[in-house]
Amino acid sequence: MAHKVSDACVGCGACEGACPVGAISMENGAAVVNPDSCIDCGACEGVCPTGAIAAE
Repeated sequence: MAHKVSDACVGCGACEGACPVGAISMENGAAVVNPDSCIDCGACEGVCPTGAIAAE
């Protein structure tokens, strides 16, 4: 189960830097989680200042 980014994302990039496997990229000013690479660790969820990332 990968994490999903909601419309609350402001594109700050905090989650991208926190992901230990590089599963997050920034596209069109918002974070996108690659479900094939995501290990469901939750590191991104913990650093998101807007709470835009949650487990699917």
